[in-house]
Amino acid sequence: MSNEIPLEDPIAQGGMKTASSLVLVNTGDGKGKSTAAFGTVLRGLALDWPVAVVQFLKSGDWNTGEEKVLRKLGVDWFAAGDGFTWNSDDLDESKALAQGAWAKAAELIGSGDYRLVVLDEISYALTWEWIETPPVVAALVERPERTSVILTGRDMKSEIIEVADTVTEMRQVKHAFERKIVAKKGIDY
Repeated sequence: MSNEIPLEDPIAQGGMKTASSLVLVNTGDGKGKSTAAFGTVLRGLALDWPVAVVQFLKSGDWNTGEEKVLRKLGVDWFAAGDGFTWNSDDLDESKALAQGAWAKAAELIGSGDYRLVVLDEISYALTWEWIETPPVVAALVERPERTSVILTGRDMKSEIIEVADTVTEMRQVKHAFERKIVAKKGIDY
Protein backbone atom coordinates (compact mmCIF):
# COMPACT_ATOMS: atom_id res chain seq x y z
CA MET A 1 0.00 0.00 0.00
CA SER A 2 1.32 3.42 -0.94
CA ASN A 3 1.89 6.07 1.71
CA GLU A 4 1.48 8.86 -0.84
CA ILE A 5 -1.16 11.43 -0.07
CA PRO A 6 -3.40 11.93 -3.12
CA LEU A 7 -3.28 15.53 -4.25
CA GLU A 8 -5.58 15.34 -7.28
CA ASP A 9 -9.09 13.98 -7.73
CA PRO A 10 -8.73 10.90 -9.99
CA ILE A 11 -12.21 11.47 -11.41
CA ALA A 12 -11.36 15.04 -12.39
CA GLN A 13 -8.35 13.71 -14.33
CA GLY A 14 -10.73 12.13 -16.84
CA GLY A 15 -11.16 8.70 -18.29
CA MET A 16 -13.77 7.67 -15.71
CA LYS A 17 -17.24 6.47 -16.70
CA THR A 18 -20.44 5.57 -14.93
CA ALA A 19 -22.13 2.18 -14.85
CA SER A 20 -25.85 1.61 -14.54
CA SER A 21 -25.25 -1.47 -12.36
CA LEU A 22 -22.44 -3.59 -10.94
CA VAL A 23 -21.70 -7.16 -9.91
CA LEU A 24 -19.87 -7.38 -6.59
CA VAL A 25 -18.33 -10.43 -4.92
CA ASN A 26 -17.47 -10.69 -1.22
CA THR A 27 -15.38 -13.81 -0.71
CA GLY A 28 -12.49 -15.15 1.38
CA ASP A 29 -12.03 -16.99 4.67
CA GLY A 30 -12.57 -13.94 6.85
CA LYS A 31 -15.75 -12.70 8.48
CA GLY A 32 -17.82 -9.84 7.12
CA LYS A 33 -18.85 -10.99 3.65
CA SER A 34 -22.59 -10.93 4.32
CA THR A 35 -22.29 -8.00 6.71
CA ALA A 36 -20.70 -5.89 3.97
CA ALA A 37 -23.46 -6.90 1.55
CA PHE A 38 -26.13 -5.87 4.08
CA GLY A 39 -24.41 -2.52 4.52
CA THR A 40 -24.79 -2.00 0.78
CA VAL A 41 -28.45 -3.03 1.11
CA LEU A 42 -28.88 -0.15 3.56
CA ARG A 43 -27.32 2.25 1.06
CA GLY A 44 -29.72 1.08 -1.61
CA LEU A 45 -32.71 1.43 0.70
CA ALA A 46 -31.63 4.98 1.53
CA LEU A 47 -31.96 5.70 -2.20
CA ASP A 48 -35.42 4.07 -2.29
CA TRP A 49 -34.16 1.15 -4.34
CA PRO A 50 -36.20 -2.04 -4.41
CA VAL A 51 -33.93 -4.70 -2.85
CA ALA A 52 -34.12 -8.49 -2.55
CA VAL A 53 -31.99 -10.96 -0.60
CA VAL A 54 -31.79 -14.70 -1.27
CA GLN A 55 -29.99 -16.73 1.39
CA PHE A 56 -28.70 -20.07 0.16
CA LEU A 57 -27.85 -21.67 3.53
CA LYS A 58 -29.87 -20.01 6.25
CA SER A 59 -33.50 -20.96 6.70
CA GLY A 60 -36.33 -18.78 7.93
CA ASP A 61 -35.87 -20.44 11.35
CA TRP A 62 -32.65 -18.52 12.02
CA ASN A 63 -34.41 -15.24 12.87
CA THR A 64 -31.32 -13.16 12.22
CA GLY A 65 -31.19 -9.53 13.23
CA GLU A 66 -30.45 -8.34 9.70
CA GLU A 67 -33.44 -10.23 8.31
CA LYS A 68 -35.75 -8.82 10.98
CA VAL A 69 -34.72 -5.20 10.40
CA LEU A 70 -34.33 -5.32 6.63
CA ARG A 71 -37.75 -6.93 6.15
CA LYS A 72 -39.24 -4.04 8.18
CA LEU A 73 -37.44 -1.63 5.87
CA GLY A 74 -39.03 -3.25 2.82
CA VAL A 75 -36.46 -5.77 1.60
CA ASP A 76 -37.93 -8.84 -0.09
CA TRP A 77 -36.18 -11.62 1.82
CA PHE A 78 -35.99 -15.29 0.86
CA ALA A 79 -34.20 -17.57 3.36
CA ALA A 80 -34.22 -20.70 1.25
CA GLY A 81 -31.66 -23.02 2.84
CA ASP A 82 -31.81 -25.47 5.71
CA GLY A 83 -28.68 -24.50 7.62
CA PHE A 84 -25.20 -25.93 7.78
CA THR A 85 -24.49 -29.14 5.87
CA TRP A 86 -23.21 -30.88 9.00
CA ASN A 87 -26.66 -30.36 10.56
CA SER A 88 -28.56 -31.61 7.51
CA ASP A 89 -30.67 -34.74 7.85
CA ASP A 90 -30.94 -35.05 4.07
CA LEU A 91 -28.32 -33.57 1.74
CA ASP A 92 -30.52 -34.30 -1.28
CA GLU A 93 -33.17 -32.07 0.27
CA SER A 94 -30.51 -29.42 0.98
CA LYS A 95 -29.48 -29.58 -2.68
CA ALA A 96 -33.10 -29.25 -3.81
CA LEU A 97 -33.53 -26.20 -1.55
CA ALA A 98 -30.41 -24.61 -3.09
CA GLN A 99 -31.77 -25.26 -6.57
CA GLY A 100 -35.06 -23.65 -5.56
CA ALA A 101 -33.14 -20.69 -4.15
CA TRP A 102 -31.31 -20.30 -7.45
CA ALA A 103 -34.58 -20.46 -9.41
CA LYS A 104 -35.95 -17.67 -7.21
CA ALA A 105 -32.73 -15.65 -7.50
CA ALA A 106 -32.70 -15.97 -11.29
CA GLU A 107 -36.33 -14.82 -11.38
CA LEU A 108 -35.58 -11.80 -9.15
CA ILE A 109 -32.51 -10.77 -11.16
CA GLY A 110 -34.18 -11.26 -14.53
CA SER A 111 -37.34 -9.39 -13.58
CA GLY A 112 -35.65 -6.01 -13.59
CA ASP A 113 -37.87 -5.09 -10.61
CA TYR A 114 -34.92 -4.77 -8.22
CA ARG A 115 -32.03 -2.33 -8.23
CA LEU A 116 -30.08 -4.67 -5.91
CA VAL A 117 -30.20 -8.43 -5.40
CA VAL A 118 -27.99 -10.12 -2.80
CA LEU A 119 -27.15 -13.81 -3.26
CA ASP A 120 -25.96 -14.58 0.25
CA GLU A 121 -23.68 -17.61 0.63
CA ILE A 122 -24.27 -18.73 -2.96
CA SER A 123 -20.64 -19.84 -3.30
CA TYR A 124 -21.31 -22.94 -1.21
CA ALA A 125 -24.11 -24.12 -3.48
CA LEU A 126 -21.78 -23.58 -6.44
CA THR A 127 -18.76 -25.28 -4.83
CA TRP A 128 -20.81 -28.30 -3.76
CA GLU A 129 -22.27 -28.43 -7.30
CA TRP A 130 -25.81 -28.12 -6.01
CA ILE A 131 -26.33 -25.49 -8.69
CA GLU A 132 -24.44 -25.11 -11.96
CA THR A 133 -22.10 -22.18 -12.50
CA PRO A 134 -22.86 -21.35 -16.19
CA PRO A 135 -26.50 -20.28 -15.56
CA VAL A 136 -25.36 -18.03 -12.70
CA VAL A 137 -22.73 -16.42 -14.94
CA ALA A 138 -25.31 -15.98 -17.70
CA ALA A 139 -27.78 -14.33 -15.30
CA LEU A 140 -25.10 -11.90 -14.15
CA VAL A 141 -23.96 -11.02 -17.66
CA GLU A 142 -27.51 -10.73 -19.03
CA ARG A 143 -29.03 -8.95 -16.02
CA PRO A 144 -31.24 -5.93 -16.62
CA GLU A 145 -29.33 -2.71 -17.06
CA ARG A 146 -30.11 -1.24 -13.62
CA THR A 147 -29.90 -4.42 -11.51
CA SER A 148 -26.80 -4.75 -9.37
CA VAL A 149 -25.98 -8.10 -7.77
CA ILE A 150 -23.84 -8.98 -4.75
CA LEU A 151 -22.67 -12.58 -4.31
CA THR A 152 -21.14 -13.76 -1.02
CA GLY A 153 -19.35 -16.81 0.33
CA ARG A 154 -15.96 -18.48 0.59
CA ASP A 155 -14.19 -19.95 -2.42
CA MET A 156 -16.21 -18.12 -5.06
CA LYS A 157 -15.95 -19.80 -8.44
CA SER A 158 -13.39 -18.24 -10.77
CA GLU A 159 -16.03 -17.86 -13.49
CA ILE A 160 -18.05 -15.61 -11.16
CA ILE A 161 -14.97 -13.60 -10.20
CA GLU A 162 -14.17 -13.13 -13.89
CA VAL A 163 -17.52 -11.43 -14.68
CA ALA A 164 -17.66 -9.38 -11.46
CA ASP A 165 -16.88 -5.68 -11.48
CA THR A 166 -15.58 -5.60 -7.91
CA VAL A 167 -14.21 -8.52 -5.89
CA THR A 168 -13.30 -8.15 -2.23
CA GLU A 169 -11.53 -10.91 -0.36
CA MET A 170 -12.02 -10.90 3.39
CA ARG A 171 -8.94 -12.42 5.02
CA GLN A 172 -9.04 -13.98 8.45
CA VAL A 173 -6.34 -12.68 10.78
CA LYS A 174 -7.82 -13.99 14.03
CA HIS A 175 -11.18 -15.55 14.91
CA ALA A 176 -12.91 -16.21 18.24
CA PHE A 177 -13.80 -19.71 17.01
CA GLU A 178 -10.11 -20.60 17.28
CA ARG A 179 -10.49 -20.07 21.05
CA LYS A 180 -13.56 -22.35 21.08
CA ILE A 181 -16.00 -19.40 21.24
CA VAL A 182 -19.21 -20.15 19.34
CA ALA A 183 -20.95 -17.67 17.05
CA LYS A 184 -22.61 -14.87 19.01
CA LYS A 185 -26.13 -13.71 18.22
CA GLY A 186 -26.06 -9.99 17.43
CA ILE A 187 -22.45 -10.14 16.32
CA ASP A 188 -22.17 -13.14 14.00
CA TYR A 189 -25.82 -13.55 13.02
